[in-house]
Amino acid sequence: MASLFPKRTSDPKEAFAEALDLVKAYAQQETIEPLKNLKRFLIFGLAGGMLMLLGIFFLALAGLRYMQTHRFAGQFLTGSWSWVPYMIVFVLALVLAILFALRITKGEARG
Repeated sequence: MASLFPKRTSDPKEAFAEALDLVKAYAQQETIEPLKNLKRFLIFGLAGGMLMLLGIFFLALAGLRYMQTHRFAGQFLTGSWSWVPYMIVFVLALVLAILFALRITKGEARG
């Protein structure tokens, strides 16, 4: 890595080469290294998000099947009312998605 304070030199070519080395070192320090850390953060974040999505999907599906097979849906929600368990699960999933989205946007305000 180049020194923060380059030596005084009378040769313009050498001074330009030192300045160029300093700019390259600064650019690498401020762009390439943070991007490497961001890559790891993104990979784990996407993997965690996909696993949470899969878990929430299976929980919603389990709730739907529970409503369809137990007394709640078996007695009251038959025939033309059979769509109600689907609507309940859809609304609950929508509320959960809105809560997650609000939490994500609230987290971006932090510095």
